This record gives sequence, structure tokens and C-alpha cells, in this order.
Amino acid sequence: MVVTDGGDPPPPRKAVLGHWAPAGTLQFPLLYWHGQYEGPVTLRDGRVLAAGGAGHLLVALSAAAVHDQARAAWTETGALREARRMHSLTVLRDGRVLAAGGITGPQAFPPRTLASTELYDPGAGTWTAADPMSGARYGHSASLLADGRVLVAGGNRPRDARTTGTLTTAELFDPDTRTWSPAGDMADARWHHIAAPLPDGRLLAVGGMAATARTVPTALALCETYDPETDTWSATGALRDARFGHQAVPLPDGTVLAVGGGRSGSDDARFDPYGPTGVERYDPTTGTWNDEPPLPWARCYPRALPLPSGEVLVFGGVDPAALDAGYPSALRFDPATSGWSPAGALRTGRWAFGATSLADGRVLAAGGVSRTGVAAPVFAADVAAREAEVFTP
Repeated sequence: MVVTDGGDPPPPRKAVLGHWAPAGTLQFPLLYWHGQYEGPVTLRDGRVLAAGGAGHLLVALSAAAVHDQARAAWTETGALREARRMHSLTVLRDGRVLAAGGITGPQAFPPRTLASTELYDPGAGTWTAADPMSGARYGHSASLLADGRVLVAGGNRPRDARTTGTLTTAELFDPDTRTWSPAGDMADARWHHIAAPLPDGRLLAVGGMAATARTVPTALALCETYDPETDTWSATGALRDARFGHQAVPLPDGTVLAVGGGRSGSDDARFDPYGPTGVERYDPTTGTWNDEPPLPWARCYPRALPLPSGEVLVFGGVDPAALDAGYPSALRFDPATSGWSPAGALRTGRWAFGATSLADGRVLAAGGVSRTGVAAPVFAADVAAREAEVFTP
């Protein structure tokens, strides 16, 4: 005899594709990578560089390490000249890496924001100073353009002793001269956003936050595009859900997928304990966002990267209301069918972590926090996700 409650039947079980394997332990005791651009980057020779971030009590770190895929191990390399977090790391066409801006020192208000930049030589394993930006910033985007220059845009910096200000300014770094020059101002002030490349060479700035009060920023739905040919930003279609701590991934057909993140409140200013589960897709030909099937639950500070199959892997993250226990779960999105399917779970649930695509199509996840707050064995004693891991599709 079968007894039912008359409710909907459970969905059919789907095959779980892909798996994670250990990829060595970082020397960093704890590593918060809250920013969109401060996490590890894949070097031209296939190794992965991690540099800076936040340690215990959000103290900025200068430590750097390189991951060797063949040995699945991390090796310490030359430390940054200045400790920094919420900075950007960008791999240049000649193989060097540009570190720009960020916050230095211990957690404090106003944050000690940097204008300094430096360059990493993978052959020598050392950092050298480059010219500073015209102004300090953190939480900015950093994009390698087709001509080899780097565009840094937006970000935050102290406005006065009690408040921060969000920036519209942008700057261009020339790797040949190691110098910066002004770029066109953004249409909207934003930080913690993502600048996704479009097929025609433009960039799409997606969501983020803007400082509107003393401590609590507001999430943005506003988006805009940058044209390197004219050095101009133009407003484009807004997201249906304002979001920060999200991901925006270019798809093979030229569209862009926005997924995950949190939002700072509802329109009537009441606390919203739920992050957006909605998934959206930007069409550059119409400049509009369209709905895709939603996530089964909200996840803030996840990572999402393309797979060789054309799918997108979305993994990790945290409940945006509690920010306590990192998710081990992973999902695959197929843009051809707009379908979600389960992927192999991370060995360690994590959030505020970094991830990068490897040359062979695998994905490396590193750093982050596994548990904190009430989810930690000792209240508010952060538990690090120290072991890196690699996903094989």
C-alpha cells in the first residue's frame, strides 16, 4: 500500500556530473576573497597565482602563492609590496600580473584605501612597483582590453571620516609604459560589480552596490556598457533583480548570464532575508535582460565559470541573510536548453572564495570561509576552507 499526502511528486533524480579532487593546501591561515577581482588568476604558463586577500579579523595580507597543477601543490612566491584586499589581479598579455588598489592594514573605518599598483613577474617570482592610479579605490572591476591595456572602473573609497563614496571614475593602464591615463566616467557610480566582455569588444557592467548611507550600501539593478573605441559608457537594460556578490558569465552565443548574489532591502526599506533566486540573461542585440529558470535557493558570494561544454558551473556561496555556513553544492546550467542539473559537490563548503578556469578546462576553487558565526564550533571563530580543490567536468 502506498500512502501519499496528495502533494506534487518529487522531481526525477538527475545524474550528477563531474567531481572535485584535492588540489593542495594554501599556506594562508584564513583567506577571505570578498571581491570580484581579487581571487586567484591563471597564468599564461598554466600555473595559478593567489596574492593578497583578507585574513583573521579582515587584516589585509601580502602573502602570495603559486599552484602547480601537475603536483597539485601550492608554493610560496614573492609577497606583494603592500598588503591588500578588495584589490584586483589582472593577467597581462605578456604574462605579467597587475595588482591594483584595494584596502591595506587592519579592519578600520574609514578603510585605508590604496591607489598603488604593482606588477608580478612569473619568471622571477617578484613584484615591482608601477605608477599609482590617480585615485585610491577598492571593489572595482579590472578588464583586459583587446589592445592589451587594462580598464579599471568604479569602486569605493573614503568620502570623509564617517562615510564612503562610490566612484564613477575609470582609468586605463598601459603595460608598456607602466602608466595610467583617464578613461571615460561610468554612467552610474558602482562597486562590487562585474564587467563581462561582449562579442563586439564592449564590456557590460552588471549590478553591484552604491554607498547611500553611513554603513549600509544599496544593491544595484542598473547596468551599462563600455565601448573601448569611443571610450564611453552607455546605460543599458537594468536587471530585474538588484544584486551584489553575484556572478555574470559570458555564454557561447554572446549573451551574459547573471546568477546569485544578495540585495540590501526591498523597495519599502523593510529587511529582506532572502537573496534573489532569479536568473537572468542579457541579450546584447536588444540591450535587455530576460528570465531563465531560477536557482532552487539563493546563494550569495558563489562562483560561476564556463565549462568546455558551453555549460556554466555555479558552486559554493552562502545564505545572504546569515553569512555563516558555506555551501558545498554545485549546479550546471545548459544555455542551449535553459536547464539546471546537479554537479558534483565541493569537498568543503565555502564562501568569499576564489576560483579560476584552468587551461585544460577544469576549474580550481581556493580559499574562502567554510563556517563562521553560529555555524562555527566556537561562535564567530572563522573556520577556513584551506584545502583547494579542482573540478573535472
